Amino acid sequence: MNEMLFISMLSGAILSGTPLLYATLSELIGERAGIINLGLEGVMLIGAVVGFVTTVQFGNPVPGLIAAALAGALFNMIFAFIVISRRANQLASGLALMFCGVGLSALIGAPFIGRRIEGLSQVRIPLASDLPFWGRAFFQYDILVLLAIPTAVAVWWLLFKTRWGLSVRAVGENPTAAYAAGRNPHLVQYQALLISGFLGGVAGAHLSLALAHTWAEWMTAGRGFFSVALVIFAKWHPLRAIAGALLFGGAISLQLQMQARGVPVSSFLLDMLPYGLSLAVLILWSRARRSAVPGSLGRVFQGTE
Repeated sequence: MNEMLFISMLSGAILSGTPLLYATLSELIGERAGIINLGLEGVMLIGAVVGFVTTVQFGNPVPGLIAAALAGALFNMIFAFIVISRRANQLASGLALMFCGVGLSALIGAPFIGRRIEGLSQVRIPLASDLPFWGRAFFQYDILVLLAIPTAVAVWWLLFKTRWGLSVRAVGENPTAAYAAGRNPHLVQYQALLISGFLGGVAGAHLSLALAHTWAEWMTAGRGFFSVALVIFAKWHPLRAIAGALLFGGAISLQLQMQARGVPVSSFLLDMLPYGLSLAVLILWSRARRSAVPGSLGRVFQGTE
């Protein structure tokens, strides 16, 4: 019984942490380029609904996943145009994008509420999936779960081992110096937000295609805002985001397991658990945030016309 409970908790943490990790990587890339996006929640919702509707139309989750990623990228370009080309306030623009995503996703998904799909199926890894304990705990998931950590490693390599990543980090620290060195800060930020939107769409698609297998309004339940806290927790480093996503995913899994087992604690308190963890992270890591935050995060670059 204890083994089954442990496997359930661990599997729940991995499943719940997967969309959080994709969303955190999405936000992290944008913030490394100096742009904070509070509209990630809306990007995820657009990805979730477009992925679900496309899957219903084609009867296959693969086109749905592709459509979700592209829809997230295109939707995020609206935010990019507003804050980069029009130089609007990033926080206000992000919140506007979030509410736009909530309303637009509800409109698109209204005819599909309550419908069920097959969604992404589990991928069995030969030999590893058949292990008596570790196989069930680590190797029986859908493709997005299996690709989550490799994606984090790829983002780390992209940001810290390539010239483009150096440009992104330079723009995030000091766009004026990057411009003087021959970089185009606006172009770099557009590229970063395009990749960010792509990953945000994938994060939303995992919710509708792999976890819920259905569509419900505002099914992200604040995960986009969790991701902002996770970026701070990870000190803007993709590999640290893996541990953060598992921690937050574990909080969500614990909440669900306690409710399922009828633990005599108010359901309202259990629902608050992940959000309380977010507040704790922001409080405990405030000093680390000041030392690791990109120098020009949230600032509008005025150097090119």
